[in-house]
Amino acid sequence: MAEANAVDGKASKPLKMCLAASGGGHLRQILDLESVWREHDYFFVTEDTALGRSLAEKHPVELVEHYALGQAKLGHPLRMLGGAWRNLRQSLSILRRHKPDVVISTGAGAVYFTALLAKLSGAKFVHIESFARFDHPSAFGKMVKGIATVTIVQSAALKETWPDAELFDPFRLLDTPRPPKQALIFATVGATLPFPRLVQAVLDLKRAGGLPGKLILQYGDQDLPDPGIPDVEIRRTIPFDDLQLLLRDADMVICHGGTGSLVTALRAGCRVVAFPRRHDLGEHYDDHQEEIAQTFADRGLLQAVRDERQLGAAVEAAKATEPQLATTDHTALAARLRQLLAQWSAKR
Repeated sequence: MAEANAVDGKASKPLKMCLAASGGGHLRQILDLESVWREHDYFFVTEDTALGRSLAEKHPVELVEHYALGQAKLGHPLRMLGGAWRNLRQSLSILRRHKPDVVISTGAGAVYFTALLAKLSGAKFVHIESFARFDHPSAFGKMVKGIATVTIVQSAALKETWPDAELFDPFRLLDTPRPPKQALIFATVGATLPFPRLVQAVLDLKRAGGLPGKLILQYGDQDLPDPGIPDVEIRRTIPFDDLQLLLRDADMVICHGGTGSLVTALRAGCRVVAFPRRHDLGEHYDDHQEEIAQTFADRGLLQAVRDERQLGAAVEAAKATEPQLATTDHTALAARLRQLLAQWSAKR
């Protein structure tokens, strides 16, 4: 294991570090900070998703039950309470075994007990508010703001809401040319929730001839028989490494409004159509995906649709637009985290 950074000329010892994040974009941002956590004795706490399971093939990973406050909003309070109870028991067991010195978390609800119990046990807690939250704090952020040792936000609007937080905006446009692409369209619902409306809209458009070329559809946690459409391949889940290869080749991505899916597609130079989940249709716990999609659309980075009837026009608009590559650059944030960790390590 690499020796951690030094403070005042003294070498600091590696820390026992818990990297706590739910599925999707929350976990992917933690992965983007590898230059920080690989210097320490780390382990992940995340949900039992395809991304979490593929991560466990290479890293120490503890899987916990999914639950969220939004489940009660959607009429499933008992499901939420049952998931929370199982999650609490799992989190207690994990922390008793690992005893972390530091928790770094990007949210959300599934890792709340991990962060809370670790802090109550004496661990330092760095809360990185999700990049998905541009204008308003997340429910997770509001719940942990009072217990976090350090709070980091990623938009100026949230800095105004929480003046004592540290601001690191990671969004960057890239000047690199678009890589060669194949006649391939990739549609994905993400790793956490089902999204039948997107799946049906994509298949209907393919049947109508609006999606020429090969279509690979990742449909998630729902029942989907073989649609029997030529040049269509369906997959329930896709391991993260395979996903990266797929995005390398895909000309266009049609996806939900999660930041993980959007940023990885933009980074790979894909044309992007965002089809966010809607709270009023019971597809998500709130409307943050619509907020994300519209923010990216306002920057000219993608086409956003709210209704399946708009999908065909959005695909045609995306075909007529030269893609702009973009990414998230966490260099400054990583430097700040290394500084904090070195200070805490030196005081042990």
